[in-house]
Amino acid sequence: MKYIDSTQVQKKMTSRLSTNQLAKFLFLLATLFGLVVLIVLIYRIISQSMGWIDFDFITNKLSTDAERAGIMGAILGTFWLMIVVAPVTMLLGIGTALYLEEYAKKGRLRDFIQTNIANLAGVPSIVFGILGLTVFVRAMDLGNIILAGGLTMSLLVLPVVVVASQEAIRSVPNYLREASFGMGATKWQTIKKVVLPASIPGILTGVILALSRAIGETAPLVVIGIPALLIPLPDNVFDKFTVLPMQIYYWTIDAALVAEYANLAAATIVILLFVLFVMNSIAIIIRNKFQRRF
Repeated sequence: MKYIDSTQVQKKMTSRLSTNQLAKFLFLLATLFGLVVLIVLIYRIISQSMGWIDFDFITNKLSTDAERAGIMGAILGTFWLMIVVAPVTMLLGIGTALYLEEYAKKGRLRDFIQTNIANLAGVPSIVFGILGLTVFVRAMDLGNIILAGGLTMSLLVLPVVVVASQEAIRSVPNYLREASFGMGATKWQTIKKVVLPASIPGILTGVILALSRAIGETAPLVVIGIPALLIPLPDNVFDKFTVLPMQIYYWTIDAALVAEYANLAAATIVILLFVLFVMNSIAIIIRNKFQRRF
């Protein structure tokens, strides 16, 4: 019988506990560092925006006078951009996920598509801007209008929707499909009446996260040449436009010359954060509603 040295066992246990405590402290430190940076950032933004956010700021057009400048054009541009991005992303993203999970046979082609979708999710956003500039702005001769910007942003967030939708569809139990087939339903009827309703919470979560990213992106729009000039308010997808992140970007640059532009940028950031908060809140409400229903 092999002799076990209790002293060595105790030393190993003590060493493991010390390592565990050290790892716990480092992880807590990393979390606190992120929280401190976030608090400082929010405090800086709110303090700089105090006194600048009012009804006139939200409803006025862009102006060279910082005291009279507003963001109505950027708000409308963001709204019209989402009108293009939302349906394109949902149709292509959910359709691709349904094909890969319900129709495509396992094999090299499916693995190839799956791998490329996963890789696209990690591509820098500026690359999608170059693609949008090449395809939509120049090849299709759309110019820097809302439609071109919306299609470019749709390409950017499409992988997120596809992956999230795949996970949601994959989580639907197989016995629900088998029960539907057993009752004589076709493949499409099963998808429409069983798979999609059960996977809606996960799909909606992915869609809202994708739209939130699209609202906050700047690099692709800079590449395709979206202006931040005194342009008319857009009223359809064929108009020129600007969006909230672009306005923040240009006002931040101009702050080096005119100090008041830094306050305008901070106020716009607060509005953008509020829009994102509302969107995510709506997504949570819709997701919880469907989760209780299905």
